[in-house]
Amino acid sequence: MAENIAVALDGPGGSGKSTIAKMLAKRLGSIYLDTGAMYRTFALKVLRSGLNKSDRSGILKILDETKVDVAFENGEQRMLLDGEDVTGLIREPDVTEWASFVASIPEVRLKLVELQREVSKRVSIVMDGRDIGTYVLPHAQYKFFLTASPEVRAKRRYDESLAKGMTVSYSEIYEALAARDAQDSGRDFAPLRQAEDAILIDTGMLTPGEVMETILRHMNR
Repeated sequence: MAENIAVALDGPGGSGKSTIAKMLAKRLGSIYLDTGAMYRTFALKVLRSGLNKSDRSGILKILDETKVDVAFENGEQRMLLDGEDVTGLIREPDVTEWASFVASIPEVRLKLVELQREVSKRVSIVMDGRDIGTYVLPHAQYKFFLTASPEVRAKRRYDESLAKGMTVSYSEIYEALAARDAQDSGRDFAPLRQAEDAILIDTGMLTPGEVMETILRHMNR
């Protein structure tokens, strides 16, 4: 396999792409970069500011003043917001809602995509998101689009939340996922969609291990 390969995994929330990306990176000896965590990190900054979603100029002002960094500790990605490690703070539901919103702002995406591309030039990388194969790394050697039914994806998120001790209902998660799908697919700039040269994999009836083996078979061809 060539040096400094790039693997792009795209798909909607709950499709399993983050889990698979981490497993695949470990198997390949590559770096896993969670791009969604970058948007969540900036979303946390905006949330802390107390701005509302209609204050676009205020959000862009914060963007200019904010430093989002990625660090790796024992192979695990850590997110730094203006020097503060916020890895454990960016998975809350309110941050999730804001992450989708800020990701729809072209200026935010341009700034964070620049960071993503910079990392991909230095090391072999597995990157997951919603526009990796179509926009962030259009020349990635390997592209996959993971999907599953809304019900399966919501159940996965619900089980994950329960495991973390979070008190949320299945219906709340289902509705949030549906809203996120609509926003990501409908945005004008770099929307969620399958790249023409990406391989589609329905993960609904597959274990994470089976999904990874399917990906590896395609890569080894």
